[in-house]
Amino acid sequence: MSRSKLVIIGNGMAGVKCVEEIIALEPDTYEIVIYGNEPRPNYNRIMLSKVLQGEHSLQDIIINDWTWYAEHHIRLCTGETVHRIDTRGKYIETESGLKETYDVLILATGSSPFIPPIPGMDKERVMSFRTIDDCTRMSDYSKTYRKAAVIGGGLLGLEAARGLLHLGMEAVVVHNAPYIMNRQLDQKAAAMLQQELEGQGMSFLLSKNTQKITGRSQAQGLLFTDGSKLEAQVVIVAVGIRPNVDLARRSGIATNRAIVVDDYMRTNVPDIYAVGECAEHRGISYGLVAPLYEQGKVLARTLCGRETHEYKGSIPYSQLKVSGVDVFSAGEISGEGMQTAIQHLDGIQGTYKKVLMKAGKVRGAILFGDTAEGTALLGLVQRGADVAELAPHEGAPDPAEMAAAALPTQETVCACNNVTKATIVKAIQEQGLETADQVKEQTKASGSCGGCRPMVAALLKYTHNLKNNGGTGVEAVPDKPVPMPVCSCTELGHAELKEMLADMVDRETDLPLILQQLGWGTEHGCAVCRPVIHYYLQVFDGRIVDQEIEGHSAIQVRWDDHIPQLSYARNAGGLAAQLQARWIDVAMPSPVNMGVAPGPGSLVSALVQDIGLLASPAGWEIYAGGHAEHPVKQGGLLGVAETEMQASALASACLQWYRQTAWYDEPVWAWTERLGFVSIRETLLDDQLQKELAATLQADI
Repeated sequence: MSRSKLVIIGNGMAGVKCVEEIIALEPDTYEIVIYGNEPRPNYNRIMLSKVLQGEHSLQDIIINDWTWYAEHHIRLCTGETVHRIDTRGKYIETESGLKETYDVLILATGSSPFIPPIPGMDKERVMSFRTIDDCTRMSDYSKTYRKAAVIGGGLLGLEAARGLLHLGMEAVVVHNAPYIMNRQLDQKAAAMLQQELEGQGMSFLLSKNTQKITGRSQAQGLLFTDGSKLEAQVVIVAVGIRPNVDLARRSGIATNRAIVVDDYMRTNVPDIYAVGECAEHRGISYGLVAPLYEQGKVLARTLCGRETHEYKGSIPYSQLKVSGVDVFSAGEISGEGMQTAIQHLDGIQGTYKKVLMKAGKVRGAILFGDTAEGTALLGLVQRGADVAELAPHEGAPDPAEMAAAALPTQETVCACNNVTKATIVKAIQEQGLETADQVKEQTKASGSCGGCRPMVAALLKYTHNLKNNGGTGVEAVPDKPVPMPVCSCTELGHAELKEMLADMVDRETDLPLILQQLGWGTEHGCAVCRPVIHYYLQVFDGRIVDQEIEGHSAIQVRWDDHIPQLSYARNAGGLAAQLQARWIDVAMPSPVNMGVAPGPGSLVSALVQDIGLLASPAGWEIYAGGHAEHPVKQGGLLGVAETEMQASALASACLQWYRQTAWYDEPVWAWTERLGFVSIRETLLDDQLQKELAATLQADI
């Protein structure tokens, strides 16, 4: 049986990660061909700074050497730049004239350094920092020149500057923002990092905008917009990246800033996919390793015909070691409505912790000096946990160890070297490893950038404690994901808790007794779980166990008095008032925003509300699952109603179904994704069920 031919354009980390996943799932499905424009096998671009700093050689950062390609019968074509895709003929063509047919094509073209439009960028000794060849050039320059300027105070710029210091050069970082790493850190953490780097010999010029690079044909320095100057014989530009989309654009593949893909990494052209820094998903293109690997896994399962969750985007996070300093950043660290939930500075130990919240939910975190809590905090950010979960619980285990225990068995811990939790735990147990350095030596985990070392240390502690308590230290791979516990008082997830509480309806009214029968770890629960239990009981039978709030406040219904040019004489205000009156006192799993729009062009957009009603020529269009905050998501069309009464009935049925089937704190958009929008729509369009839901609501209120 002949195999389909899979061609990958790009031999970088994202594309090859996808190939690794395909080989693990279905090694005999595809004949695989990879085209790369560099004359070498796949290597870890994140580790270039370590090569520059003399900590590693090129061989040390190779992810898959030549033998790996041969062992898996992969044909690697190096030093070849693809310049054309014939999407009808299904073949590609390189600049050297090679042609290759394909059945399935993956675009993994990555990105290139962004070169700002500053006069003088074409001068000699002005360069970017992106490839192993750039490391070689910088090393060569250091043998002749001493003064270097790095334009860009982000992570890459700082790593480049640290490498230049190692090479014996003077390094001045020029940044246009008032503090370094402003996309990942706040001003306090940035100041602590800057102080540490200055102690290593680095210099900084902040809030400086470069007007031009001086010198005739060779760089001699920088001229700034304020008239000041800086002498520099070598200029490194590290201000960001630009997705490589020209090939796709020339070939008729849809692009914005990057190549547009859906939740399965498909482009608009059949049998062509995109993954990595060149891909744009829901308006976002990622430049971090973790999201690219997540995309690769989804694409691999898609191509192998395996069931897979859609790729829904990633919470950006960085767990790094910047010039020897541990730094962690996750989620949103600034923005309108953001507040500080926790802030702690230890000047003696040189550590800093800040957790940010919005509307009572954990939205971002920054750690400096000690990043052991990074994974645990990332989990809170990813699921938008209530800030109450940040409160320490008496007798609670170490947060880092809790994060290690919660990490899925096959989850990648060390992205640089592709080492999973299972590999680390197995090595610790079987080889009797006692230190993080021993784990690094045996598995390579934390042996590259060092960002995962706190998790390696936590896994070490977790495995030893597991063994001491009678476990083996080796975990089986679960058939399905383990549900997230409601809180630290229990191991029950929301589904199990709801099921058990449903059995207790009409039997128990005393909260401590309920918790005792549920096997709760605390007598009275905590600030996280009590509202959950009260809400579920209230939904089941209208019972309020005590005076605590049993749910979130009722819906907020918005409409506007502005009548758009294209309107259909619908009574938006009347419908909004009717819905507000019906739902004003009804508890919800999560705050709900409803919008009623008299027509297209209304000041209230019905498409990005939890529940949206839009006047149309046919009557009212009812939408659900929209999301107005970043990333913006358009709601799905539940149905069309001819009258206000029918529109109100369908919207109300959706809300009542949401109340009965959603988890506490689960917003409408997440609920629609979990249950599946098509399933929800088919359920709600059943007339009999709509009547039953209306009757249930009437009984509740």
